[in-house]
Amino acid sequence: MTENNNEVLITEEGLQKIEDEIEQLKTVRRKEVAERIKVALGYGDLSENSEYDEAKNEQAQVEERIAKLEYMARNAKVIKGNELNDQIVNVGSTVVVEDLDNGDEDTYSIVGSAEADPLEGKISNESPIGAGLMGKGVDEIAEIDVPQGKVRLKVKKISVQ
Repeated sequence: MTENNNEVLITEEGLQKIEDEIEQLKTVRRKEVAERIKVALGYGDLSENSEYDEAKNEQAQVEERIAKLEYMARNAKVIKGNELNDQIVNVGSTVVVEDLDNGDEDTYSIVGSAEADPLEGKISNESPIGAGLMGKGVDEIAEIDVPQGKVRLKVKKISVQ
């Protein structure tokens, strides 16, 4: 999340995923947890009722997740595809880069921190690589400090999601 005006940069797809998760948590998970609490209450003495404690903890986690997602949705600054171009890397861009040290090519989708998923190739604009690529154009080189040292990435192609 960015601290600027509490804005959460996010793609349209990311906002839809957040709204879907809120709906699922409110309509399905809340009921499941409430049922678990109800069953655990039937076991009697709450002072030694681990099922009740677990269900209450799960309830707190669900409510915390709902609050976090609602905050993100309320403060979302949706990056629309038509606001982007294929000349400059920005949130919502998909970038093909070449590692100049080993010749490897990688493809990254630059997203807001709320929807980053490195296993799917979605990296945050706030991550070292994402931040280093922001604002770069095709054939520009980004020298980025990463935990393993410095990496030099050449932007090969930019497309809009």
